[in-house]
Amino acid sequence: MTGTAGVDVIVEAPEWAGVDLEGIAERACTAALTALGLPADRFEIAVLACDDARIAVLNADFRGKPQPTNVLSWPAEEIALPPGQTPALPDPGADGPPYELGDIAIAYQTCAREATEQGKPLADHLGHLLVHAVLHLLGFDHINDADAAHMEGLETRILANMGVADPY
Repeated sequence: MTGTAGVDVIVEAPEWAGVDLEGIAERACTAALTALGLPADRFEIAVLACDDARIAVLNADFRGKPQPTNVLSWPAEEIALPPGQTPALPDPGADGPPYELGDIAIAYQTCAREATEQGKPLADHLGHLLVHAVLHLLGFDHINDADAAHMEGLETRILANMGVADPY
């Protein structure tokens, strides 16, 4: 596996100034894809860096929950799987345009507040949330205990490879 994931960060909220979200996102997305044996440089992910007001609207529109959240993700393809299983991972092929994995939105205020409350660097928390979101884009979920254990185990391993402490 060589190269880094193609991450297109769109900054919509001024609070993100001074945060190297592009670097954090590229590193986290690449780490997640590489840990699963995928060629990171054959994937594209769009990240919207927004504020709590914007993510509350998105959360209401797409999940029926009209309040801010830390991160949302929209996979390019819906994937269903039995509880606790690894989804069939996409094959981007060796040629042609990169595989569009999906979109992520991340809210500054909620992420910054959570990092402070948890006593961890903002960059580490953002890295965790982006790894989490990439796993969602790939079809992983945490709806039930088996799925949550599987996904959290992957996140912990990926974050350890990034030098980030276990968030759980």
